Amino acid sequence: MTVVSPVRPTGGPTDPGRVVVVGAGMVAHRLVEQMLARGEHAAWEITVLGDEPYRPYDRVHLSEFFDGRDADALALAPTVWDDARVTLRTGDAVASIDRDEQVVVTRAGVRVPYDNLVLATGSWAWTPRTTGIELPGVVSYRTLDDVSALRDWIQAREDTLGRPLRGAVVGGGVLGLEAASALQRLGAHATVVEFADRLMSVQLDEGGGETLRVRIADMGVDVRLGTGATRLVAAPDGAVGLLVLSDGSTLDVDVVVFSTGIRPRDRLARESGLAIGERGGVVVGPTCRTSDPFVWAIGEVASYEGVCAGLVAPGNAQADVVVDQLLGGTAEYAPAPEGTKLKGVLHDGVPVEAASFGDVNALTPGALEVTFADPVAKTYKKLVVSDDARTLLGGVFVGDAALYSSLRPMLGRALGADPSAFLAPEGGAAVPSADLPDDVVVCSCANVTAGTVRGAVTEHGCTSVADVKKCTKAGTICGSCVPLLTKLVNTQLEASGVEVSRAMCEHFPMTRADLFALVKAEGLRTFSEVVAAHGTGRGCVVCKPVVASILSSLGVGHVLDPANAPLQDTNDHALANMQKDGTYSVIPRIPGGEITPEKLAVIADVAREYGLYTRITGAQRIGMFGARLEQLPAIWQRLVDAGMESGQAYGKSLRAVKSCVGQSWCRFGVQDSVGMGVRLELRYRGLRAPHKFKVGVSGCARECAEARGKDVGVIATERGWNVYVGGNGGFTPRHAELLAEDLDDEMLLRVIDRFLAYYIRSADRLQRTAPWVADYPGGIAELRKVLVDDTLGICEDLEASIAAHVEAYEDEWAATLADPVRLARFASFVNAPDTPDPDLAYTPERGQVRPARLGEVSDPNPVIARTIAVRPSDVEMEDAL
Repeated sequence: MTVVSPVRPTGGPTDPGRVVVVGAGMVAHRLVEQMLARGEHAAWEITVLGDEPYRPYDRVHLSEFFDGRDADALALAPTVWDDARVTLRTGDAVASIDRDEQVVVTRAGVRVPYDNLVLATGSWAWTPRTTGIELPGVVSYRTLDDVSALRDWIQAREDTLGRPLRGAVVGGGVLGLEAASALQRLGAHATVVEFADRLMSVQLDEGGGETLRVRIADMGVDVRLGTGATRLVAAPDGAVGLLVLSDGSTLDVDVVVFSTGIRPRDRLARESGLAIGERGGVVVGPTCRTSDPFVWAIGEVASYEGVCAGLVAPGNAQADVVVDQLLGGTAEYAPAPEGTKLKGVLHDGVPVEAASFGDVNALTPGALEVTFADPVAKTYKKLVVSDDARTLLGGVFVGDAALYSSLRPMLGRALGADPSAFLAPEGGAAVPSADLPDDVVVCSCANVTAGTVRGAVTEHGCTSVADVKKCTKAGTICGSCVPLLTKLVNTQLEASGVEVSRAMCEHFPMTRADLFALVKAEGLRTFSEVVAAHGTGRGCVVCKPVVASILSSLGVGHVLDPANAPLQDTNDHALANMQKDGTYSVIPRIPGGEITPEKLAVIADVAREYGLYTRITGAQRIGMFGARLEQLPAIWQRLVDAGMESGQAYGKSLRAVKSCVGQSWCRFGVQDSVGMGVRLELRYRGLRAPHKFKVGVSGCARECAEARGKDVGVIATERGWNVYVGGNGGFTPRHAELLAEDLDDEMLLRVIDRFLAYYIRSADRLQRTAPWVADYPGGIAELRKVLVDDTLGICEDLEASIAAHVEAYEDEWAATLADPVRLARFASFVNAPDTPDPDLAYTPERGQVRPARLGEVSDPNPVIARTIAVRPSDVEMEDAL
């Protein structure tokens, strides 16, 4: 590169000079993005220098790497690098800064002159002094290389040892818990070691930390509090094998992840003579300038008033300030109260929720604490308010963080209601989310205020949430503000006289609920009839499955009938759930978890004969995985002949009814939960709905069936049954709310009938029961009036619709096996129906098989190899017996 003499910039927007950004992380990306957006016509010359070999990626969602999102999938808006004014150089760290010559020099010897230099070098993963930390199998959890190394080590070590690995995570903060969840997803057991007395000790108070500990333990993760790592000892082969803790105890380990905090990467700044804070970091003022007026610092490396922020939101705010200053503006950085939300920690596929903001420990003089804790549901909520109980000072939410996105913007402002009303078990007062003042920050990650959101609608012509997200970047980083953002946008659209579209898609100008009512009232029976009467065109991937679901809910034909089959989703096409390698799962119904030895033997024979991976699911069923499309009819013929039926694991319908052993066996049980679970599952099996739903039945208040985490939860009392509704929620978990209590068996069935029928009629497409209940006008109290008190006079009709379903039920697989036309659909290749897919490949793991990864299998016929590999020989069987 030719080096030219540096020219001091004038600072004006028409002469911005050459800007060099050291660091290529999220904050650097934000800086460049804003420079291009706000200085659209400025003659920028921007050079971004990063030491990692990747384009800037989304570190907030780093754990999604284990769900298959690689560097390309995690990359942040790559179009910024297409601008001719921008040069991105990755994999070449800056080695030195010459402030006199205004040149940076990379490790490869490239010299890059600057007029303005922005340091966005971030931070590094700090590790306490621990003997043996250099052993193989000891990793950090900070970068893409870290998580890639973790995955590769576990895969290789598991193959070497031939068993699941034992992992430890040192550090019980947000990233440490993400790392523990990642270990589990990779098949390793995890133990979290935390020196403090609680998890997420910086963000949670004692009550919240204890509730989170219980939830993490429920995941199967061991938690060691009040102790730290002192020494790592090698196994005989030289890899890590033992972790010695400060309390004298030890852990057998095969992999150790350190997540014990971060430190600012300020070496370059130190060596170039810039002012450094007492606790590290480059000292900056309100303009984010360093002690050199031509050098700026943003993000985790910047020390403002002695603090280096560790979140993306303040870094983005600093980037915005620098852009404004470079364009001749006067913006200054003012730290905003930070909020933290746990992400990437999953329990049975459902996120574990923990969030906080503000003064969580009520350190403000005169502060009051309003707390609601539910040890059965394992939730904890606390608001910290001023001494007059009017101003919100902080909040802690564990197990149910639904209030976080709405209340965090209210920090430092009047709540407008009794604080306890927000935490009431049945929903309490509505949060005035749509009436927020313009200066309230709605999206802290992108520093977007309510006024900016409204302005996107009124001044920039945005007519949807997607438009506003694109215009303002709100909701594009962590996503926790999207529910609040949606309410703001829709409210502003309506206030501006813009009709907020309730159309299901371009072919149907109404909601699913409205279409359901029309189809039911008019007796329509095919998609052609529905679209001719109430829609246009030929339909799409949105409306076709919706109409299919409505017709199924109304009992119109088999899903694979000629008129219905083209409407179905992928899974319903095959009456099976497609897996990552294109094969399918086979999950027969096992009501109440009860199964005879004879049926168990049939399942075992089928799994062994077809080489299927077999596991007990979280819904008290047995799942078999890896069946090819053309194998499904033969497998199901065996199961149906043995008296089993489809568990409908593929459909938007009842999945299963989980129950504890109840009064039959448990000394605490007060009702027959197994019998009721079987009764409910047989009643609602095959019932199609807007989304899949699950039911739980617990025989006492100890709640072993986790009923309040289900769409319908039934909990026994000495006087009968309590029924809860609207739990689960999928990606946004929610505990069910009490609908009715102390019901006898028959009244319990009637109330559940009414709830499910009403949900099926009035919910939106793909809307789970949790948001449906939460959004119902008047909340659970009004829903109780409709479904228990029958204020609308519809309960008899609702019960009749479920009775009709029970009367007309038929097993979808049994009906399919009896119809040659339907069976003809089950062929992988139309021109060779009996030929297996040659691209399927498997590798042994823990006595079974899993889909092979690239380079693991070289067998020329891996499908056949799979079947042989998992079928034990007669000698092995005799040895096992």
